[in-house]
Amino acid sequence: MSCCDLAAAGQLGKAGIMASDCEPALNQAESRNPTLERYLGALREAKNDSEQFAALLLVTKAVKAGDIDAKTRRRIFDAVGFTFPNRLLTTKEAPDGCPDHVLRALGVALLACFCSDPELATHPQVLNKIPILSTFLTARGDPDDAARRSMIDDTYQCLTAVAGTPRGPRHLIAGGTVSALCQAYLGHGYGFDQALALLVGLLAAAETQCWKEAEPDLLAVLRGLSEDFQKAEDASKFELCQLLPLFLPPTTVPPECLRDLQAGLARILGSKLSSWQRNPALKLAARLAHACGSDWIPAGSSGSKFLALLVNLACVEVRLGLEETGTEVKEDVVTACYALMELGIQECTRCEQSLLKEPQKVQLVSIMKEAIGAVILYLQQVGPEKQKEPFVFASVRILGAWLAEETSSLRKEVCQLLPFLVRYAKTLYEEAEEANDLSQQVANLAISPTTPGPTWPGDALRLLLPGWCHLTVEDGPREILIKEGAPSLLCKYFLQQWELTSPGHDTSVLPDSVEIGLQTCCHIFLNLVVTAPGLIKRDACFTSLMNTLMTSLPALVQQQGRLLLAANVATLGLLMARLLSTSPALQGTPASRGFFGAAILFLSQSHVARATPGSDQAVLALSPDYEGIWADLQELWFLGMQAFTGCVPLLPWLAPAALRSRWPQELLQLLGSVSPNSVKPEMVAAYQGVLVELARANRLCREAMRLQAGEETASHYRMAALEQCLSEP
Repeated sequence: MSCCDLAAAGQLGKAGIMASDCEPALNQAESRNPTLERYLGALREAKNDSEQFAALLLVTKAVKAGDIDAKTRRRIFDAVGFTFPNRLLTTKEAPDGCPDHVLRALGVALLACFCSDPELATHPQVLNKIPILSTFLTARGDPDDAARRSMIDDTYQCLTAVAGTPRGPRHLIAGGTVSALCQAYLGHGYGFDQALALLVGLLAAAETQCWKEAEPDLLAVLRGLSEDFQKAEDASKFELCQLLPLFLPPTTVPPECLRDLQAGLARILGSKLSSWQRNPALKLAARLAHACGSDWIPAGSSGSKFLALLVNLACVEVRLGLEETGTEVKEDVVTACYALMELGIQECTRCEQSLLKEPQKVQLVSIMKEAIGAVILYLQQVGPEKQKEPFVFASVRILGAWLAEETSSLRKEVCQLLPFLVRYAKTLYEEAEEANDLSQQVANLAISPTTPGPTWPGDALRLLLPGWCHLTVEDGPREILIKEGAPSLLCKYFLQQWELTSPGHDTSVLPDSVEIGLQTCCHIFLNLVVTAPGLIKRDACFTSLMNTLMTSLPALVQQQGRLLLAANVATLGLLMARLLSTSPALQGTPASRGFFGAAILFLSQSHVARATPGSDQAVLALSPDYEGIWADLQELWFLGMQAFTGCVPLLPWLAPAALRSRWPQELLQLLGSVSPNSVKPEMVAAYQGVLVELARANRLCREAMRLQAGEETASHYRMAALEQCLSEP
């Protein structure tokens, strides 16, 4: 059989590929072509390769592309099977006068024909050909050779068919297809556009696995696409805007790519564009903002102007999208603009190394205020039937980001919306799994069909905590939150989140947002303790909260790296204990003794005596664990000292317990070992407050303090109240 005959037999694959355009019934095909059955029979009965070649050629000549339907293709497969195509793909000897790739081309053509049947596309004999097929994409050869081009087309046909099956992407990734597609695209040979299309599909279906298997190759493609984007002067730059988000890695984006992407976006967004041209650019910018923050924007005048333009355009798009009546909201675009607004909020509130100058910040805050007003108006119109929609979640997220930094403006509108926000947060809290799913849907809606960088917080309540922390300080908003049941919801939420940090859970894998959320809850409760003490006394949820704080603090203060959370828990528990001092749980129970012992540990270990070069006397200094976070810790420490002082006269058992812990003795010993000039007045006042209350509450405490040179120390530090108390019997 001649090489030409082999090439003609290869057209059977093309018949299979085109068969999807026409699917007549099998009996109709047979009635128009009565010889087909005889040729299929000959194909089944072929005894060697030559006879199979001849039968394939006869079948090819007996049918036209439009005459082959799914059943006919299946009958051809039943006649040929996989053994013959397998040998064609692996043979190294071709008939005289034929290029080596012709036999392989015929084998791929047969596979392409078979793969048009979804059932055959998942056959193990197809899946185990993935590594071989992948090598064909990068094989060298004459770019004008028709048979080679045909083989490449058939290869993409096979791989695309496999990718379309449920587990197909996983098989392709394991078979090295991602790297082969990257190399085929970068080589810009025949079919490179098909390589890019298939890459897009695989990244959309299995981004994490693709990057794990082929990160260097995918980064090379990203570099190429970014460079093309930066240089593009025609409509292709808008197409690249849609592709590029898919190729941004889940880890660090190469700096050269960020430079090219920013330069390309600056040119696009700085021009007068229609919405279909501008929106993909805004979505790409949002993807970069979500993945990299502001690191992709250069410092200096050009960067600040670009960021201001970006946020300005986003705010305009949000207002247009939410305020126009009679038009459907472009939720994906508006959600992307929310991400850009969030970037603007972060930069406007950054004190050091901000990209923006003060006049730009003032202008952007004013513009963002108008956009937030549109968001509030939209949320006021959301009915119960829409509360589980991703776009509503995204709108609550941006409002939460705004309220975390700014609650004085739009106060009336925010107060009017608070009942909705409480109900919304409660709904999602009670259906936590759906809330987590909403988080992913928002990410997809805003950016791309893939997961964008760090996971967005999955519950609405966590998004609102910082804003509610500010609002609970103000009388009006606080009364609304209390009326709507927010404190009870917050207690339940705190207890649920606390369970994630309890023994039996691996806290090392918890996102930082869990601990930050717990700290913010503590701040809200602290506000309520100070401004609404009656609520703490009468609402049973705070009794449950107090019990949890008491049982949790002893273990928490022993854990490395969690001192700030321990400070919040200790201070909150001490303040609540003053209000709940008559509770049976606080009457010297093991839990209460354990809690106050842990609180004493937190308060007593903050400062140490430190020697100074050239001086005989040490100075009072922060202990190493406290030193690095004292700026965040000191307010809680002073408040905790004050709260402990207030608990001593209310709980008769507390002073003897403190004496057994040796805190008063060790405190006086510390003060006696350092220079009084090194102890700041506010520290002296805090220490004196505790010592005086302990001395007043218990005779044994007074005696122990006298034995520790308490009167002399009080005189040195001018602690008149302590000196007087210790001078009494």
